[in-house]
Amino acid sequence: MRNKTNINNWVLGLTGGIGCGKTAVSNMLAELGICIVDADIIARQVVEPGSEGLNAIITHFGSDILLPDGSLNRSKLRELIFSNNEHKNWLNNLLHPLIRQQTLTELNNATSPYAVLVAPLLFENKLDVYCDHTLLIDVPKDVQIARTIKRDNISLTQVNSIIAAQMSRAEKQQKANDILNNDRDLALVKKDLIALHNNYLQLCCKDS
Repeated sequence: MRNKTNINNWVLGLTGGIGCGKTAVSNMLAELGICIVDADIIARQVVEPGSEGLNAIITHFGSDILLPDGSLNRSKLRELIFSNNEHKNWLNNLLHPLIRQQTLTELNNATSPYAVLVAPLLFENKLDVYCDHTLLIDVPKDVQIARTIKRDNISLTQVNSIIAAQMSRAEKQQKANDILNNDRDLALVKKDLIALHNNYLQLCCKDS
């Protein structure tokens, strides 16, 4: 049961491991008129130039953490936190509250029948407490690896380390209310998604 005191709207939590195709599915829901709140986009916004988040990062790591245009050097930051748990914990303690605050604001401002919270670490970061229902976008691990290497042009070692840092596929399957197989033709995915969407419309009306 989620914390109803924080959010007025009915919320669907949409998650899945790296390379599962969460963006493709959330874009389909957006086409159906549903407001999408993407935790990854918010995570980028809270460290934009001039933001409280970026200013704190500069104070902690120094101005070398910036690119020439004054924006955050994400690759350098990623290297720093992957090799140092103390840095990683500090960064998480800074960013998670900022991300949560902005996420709640956007969910409350949603004007569609229900809102979708897209978060790859929905269960890991316990963001599911803000959701009435959860949907896992699911593909086999080998598909995740192939898609991510092709999309991000990174090594197999890097992909495996990212997957290892996320909750296992089996555990996500156990936690999710619904599972959508995204390892097939997109037309079939969309057909099943529309059926789920119609169910969510009924659920949000029932719970309102």
